[in-house]
Amino acid sequence: MSSVRGKVAVVTGAGSGIGRQLAFELARRGARLAVSDVDEDGLAGTAARARALGAQVHSAGLDVTDRAAVLAHADTVADHFGVVHQVYNNAGVAGGGPVLDSDWADYDRILGVNLFGVLHGTKAFLPHLVASGDGHVVNVSSLNGIMAQASINAYSASKFAVRGFTEALRSELLIAGHPVQVTVVHPGGVRTNIATAALEHSRQRGTVTAEDEARMRMYNEKLLRMPAEQAARIVVDGVEAGKPRVLVGNDAKAVDLLVRLAPRAYPRLVAALQRRAQRA
Repeated sequence: MSSVRGKVAVVTGAGSGIGRQLAFELARRGARLAVSDVDEDGLAGTAARARALGAQVHSAGLDVTDRAAVLAHADTVADHFGVVHQVYNNAGVAGGGPVLDSDWADYDRILGVNLFGVLHGTKAFLPHLVASGDGHVVNVSSLNGIMAQASINAYSASKFAVRGFTEALRSELLIAGHPVQVTVVHPGGVRTNIATAALEHSRQRGTVTAEDEARMRMYNEKLLRMPAEQAARIVVDGVEAGKPRVLVGNDAKAVDLLVRLAPRAYPRLVAALQRRAQRA
């Protein structure tokens, strides 16, 4: 076990949801924090609470799709604390639709945040993590980085890509012998505002359908059940234990098992379940 106490931990998407609770959990365990988000109001609340928990906190508004801004943020955090040990590439968005109904803006937005945000954060902070002598990259994928679903193809593609990138990175660092551990996180249904935020984005664009509304209700009422603070504890426990892979929730564990045991059959089963849920 390797404690996070005293470590400098960077958390993106810390203004709400899992990112906010990761910041609080790390603060409780004695880490020093660099938190960021595009939602600067939400971020201010996170930073204030983390400081109340006793943490040293550096807070910055940040769009993880902006490569130059992320690179500058990494240098600023390293200068502020003198060292960086951990980066939690957590920022993410949901949304999109079936391939035939999606436009390029959906792919640009979702891949920009979910995939390129992870690439930017990893590339920007990795030299600092290596220099620390005790680094850790934590990339948040999803249950949908294990199992793809209809109607969220861009989201599934981004989360599968995060998984592949993270597993390749782990192999590279092992071969090179760098002192950096790597963890990929697959949350299942965690109670955050991600589904509601995706619907609101579609509403602002005037592209909301009845199916979108039904999907949001299904997610919020039936699927997003685990409290975000519980998810954060599981993630930090996994990081301290040095786990290369963290499955958050029984749903993520069940999906992982299903995909392993029935790789050819699971798409039909998932499609049947989605059709039934849409009729409910």
